[in-house]
Amino acid sequence: MKPFAIIGGTGIDELEGLEIVRDHSVTTPFGETSRPIQEGKLGNNVPLFFLQRHGSPSAIPPHRINYRANVWALQALGVEGILAINAVGGITESMRPGRLLIPDQLIDYTWGREHTFDDGDDGTLMHIDFTEPYDRALRMELLAAADSARISHEASGVHGITQGPRLETAAEVQRMARDGCDVVGMTGMPEAALARELRVPYASVCMVVNPAAGLGDLPLTLAMMREILVNEAAVVRQLLSAFLASRGKS
Repeated sequence: MKPFAIIGGTGIDELEGLEIVRDHSVTTPFGETSRPIQEGKLGNNVPLFFLQRHGSPSAIPPHRINYRANVWALQALGVEGILAINAVGGITESMRPGRLLIPDQLIDYTWGREHTFDDGDDGTLMHIDFTEPYDRALRMELLAAADSARISHEASGVHGITQGPRLETAAEVQRMARDGCDVVGMTGMPEAALARELRVPYASVCMVVNPAAGLGDLPLTLAMMREILVNEAAVVRQLLSAFLASRGKS
């Protein structure tokens, strides 16, 4: 069985229950990964790689993450797919703090990031099909796992990705709502596109940890987000366990 990869975001610094076998410091053409990649097993002896994109215990901001090195290293380790965990703000009515979303679309508002492996050196253009930015088969597996574990979730939605590290203005969130975004985060791109360029199936689980700017009654603070994160991270671990258990049976 080929190993699977989990990229953890804010609130998922370690993967609880992961029996670590070794760490991998992968040399890439694009520099260092956020931190060494942990190899281990989680339930049912399913092989797994885990990478914290923010580099815990350090804190790499979203716009400085070496997404190319992270994705390239996981592909070099032979992963069958990548499941990304993202902490986000809720925009639409259904995306209240504490909600899980398995998005099917995204809108990229980032700029200035190293967003492709295509450097033009080989004389060809890397025009990937990005109509569906998240792998459909992997999403279906994830949704089935959520249903089997009776985990409440939204089965589709649009993930808007902004540059960061600052949070958005109320006017920016209003624009994103008009654009059709359901949630807003800072780390979903170029991660998803890079995985597609390398033909690695990729899907996301978004944890809504706060109302987006201008949509809540209280100021947005990290302390408020962390309180929600603690609860949601536990639910995400339950989802990951169900997902990996189903893969272990296949």
